[in-house]
Amino acid sequence: MHNLRPSAARKSANLSINADLLRQAKQLNINLSQTLELRLTEMIRQAQSRQWLAENRSALDEYNRRIETNGTFSDGLRRF
Repeated sequence: MHNLRPSAARKSANLSINADLLRQAKQLNINLSQTLELRLTEMIRQAQSRQWLAENRSALDEYNRRIETNGTFSDGLRRF
């Protein structure tokens, strides 16, 4: 997963937005750039997490099968 650098340079972007949403955001003094960055960051992290899980699913399944079959190395050592 790639880290997002908060210090990365800012870049202008043109986009379209629902006029009612824009009006309400302006009335409420919502910073559109900050809001978009926060939500995009969240969406990117979720997508990267899903991608990582998909790419590693077989290894995770194999690990879980091994633990079910053989247990963990500490099964005989735990006191809880």
